Amino acid sequence: MTLPRGFKAQAEREAQRLRTELALTAGDPLPLDRLAAHLGITLVSADQLVNRSRLEEIERLQAFAFSAATFEVQQRRFVVTNPLRTPGRLASDVAHEIAHQLLRHDLSEIRVIEGVPFRTCKPDEEEQATAFGGTLLLPRPLLMRAALRGDGPAEIAATFGVTIEMARFRYNTTGVARQVQRRSS
Repeated sequence: MTLPRGFKAQAEREAQRLRTELALTAGDPLPLDRLAAHLGITLVSADQLVNRSRLEEIERLQAFAFSAATFEVQQRRFVVTNPLRTPGRLASDVAHEIAHQLLRHDLSEIRVIEGVPFRTCKPDEEEQATAFGGTLLLPRPLLMRAALRGDGPAEIAATFGVTIEMARFRYNTTGVARQVQRRSS
């Protein structure tokens, strides 16, 4: 699958717009709780809704079956997260769910896993939410600043509270790695 033409540039502009609204500089980490509140979304850890032992049992039965989900209840939006995830993975999960909201994706697909039906978005919308979520967390100007001071994916992940995989993905797919390499040669 590929993203629609212009999607990445629009995601960068939208990430910058939101950072401006939150009074963040290009080098600031994105406080997802502030972004969620700014957008009228409430973040809820699933262990506030069910016993943690039930989440651990779901994880034992099928690892990563549940990371995060968005619910609309009485016209209020909630992102429910899995507290068993690492902080970096949790950041990606929350950013992904917020991206779905910003992109106005509908839950139009029904999938059945282990006999349990649930509603989800279309596969191309999932790809868009993943790409946009990564852009929200690590927009290109932030990556460029980090790369110019010599930070690689591991340092970027540690500084901005994301997984190394997310930092590496954004570092390599935004062209920042090539641009910094050209400057140094």
